[in-house]
Amino acid sequence: MTLTDPLSPLIDFDEVEPAEDCICGGCNARRRARLHAAPARSVRRRAAVLMAAVGTAIAGGTAAAADPTPGGSSSTAQPPQTPQGEVSDLYGRSFAAPRLAAQPVTRAQVIQRAQAWVDQSVPYSMGRYWSDGYRQDCSGFVSMAWGLGSSQTTWTLPNFAERINRDDLQPGDALIYNNPANPQAGSHVTIFGGWTDSSRTRYVAYEQTSPGTKKRSTPYAYWNNSGGYVPYRYTGLSSPSNDGGGPTNAFPGTDKFGPGANNGYVTRLGQMLVQRGGSRFYTEGPDPRWGDADRKATQAFQLAQGWHGTEADGYPGPDTWNLLINNKGRNIPTTPLPPPPPPTTTFPGPQYFAPGQTNDHVRRLGEQLVRKGFGGSYTQGPGPRWTEADRRATQAFQLAQGWRGPEADGYPGPDTWRALFS
Repeated sequence: MTLTDPLSPLIDFDEVEPAEDCICGGCNARRRARLHAAPARSVRRRAAVLMAAVGTAIAGGTAAAADPTPGGSSSTAQPPQTPQGEVSDLYGRSFAAPRLAAQPVTRAQVIQRAQAWVDQSVPYSMGRYWSDGYRQDCSGFVSMAWGLGSSQTTWTLPNFAERINRDDLQPGDALIYNNPANPQAGSHVTIFGGWTDSSRTRYVAYEQTSPGTKKRSTPYAYWNNSGGYVPYRYTGLSSPSNDGGGPTNAFPGTDKFGPGANNGYVTRLGQMLVQRGGSRFYTEGPDPRWGDADRKATQAFQLAQGWHGTEADGYPGPDTWNLLINNKGRNIPTTPLPPPPPPTTTFPGPQYFAPGQTNDHVRRLGEQLVRKGFGGSYTQGPGPRWTEADRRATQAFQLAQGWRGPEADGYPGPDTWRALFS
């Protein structure tokens, strides 16, 4: 409704604006009406809005910081509290500075920016702007992480991205849900931080939702409306196929390879192995998910160099990586080499399995536990360094044999070793 003052016929008064953070039906309806309304506004009304924005900008992050709430890491399946504002420039001021052009970013930078808001426990708000200039709602959060020069919405973020498949998701990508019945208050977006398990049923989600920024393990694609989320990849990534933070020839580390690994380095390893004669090991791919084909191709390359034992275990180290990166060493022969002799099942001794120990016996133990179906304790690896995950997996195997007490303490002995490798 519009009322006209007879004494001032040029001044009009709009209907009461919906509360910024209220998600009741009435405010939602008024926000939808405002969203789809004609862009024409009275000059004086626009000036009033801009003056309000100046007040918000002057407060900046200080105003937001006055209402701190913890970022939280709860995994409770609650619907997202994510009403969001409209497209806006930094600090909501279209007149203060020209819109910044989006700069290329790496995946590592996207995650670092998202983590910064988690560390600061940025409070959720659809009307406030944090000290970095971005609106404190779910779409403003992703706009910040992607380095856009403005705060977008869930229905405009796809304009800066390309749609991808679920299996192509890598850290820094986004999962966007748009509810056509209530686009402003019923939609949501999260940043994909990587899979948490080899079955790829849960992932690390960075998100801005009430009461503040969260980083938590989340069922794919979300706690609710799971089938409506669509994966997107920001087109401004400077290195879209590499989750390591940019092109590099340096060895990324042993933790990037092995059961459960899922990253761009695995793809790159497989591609180099195919170029060096390892194509017969791949019925499909190479792809980011570590598989038996990667291990066999790596081992074939290592054996071609004349290496044996732990030097030809199928897992790349700095020497293997450097030969592949620099196109040095011998190619994988067309005719397969005879397999190495099977490893002995003799227990190597308890001194190899304890905190601080790093050796190939620990890796063999972990890999065999995974083969036997006791790998649930591993979030990455197994690797050569003894960890609590190795102890828990060993204990689960011992308990499955019916052993109790000291016989199921999680440290392998001759009986555990014999039962595991028989």
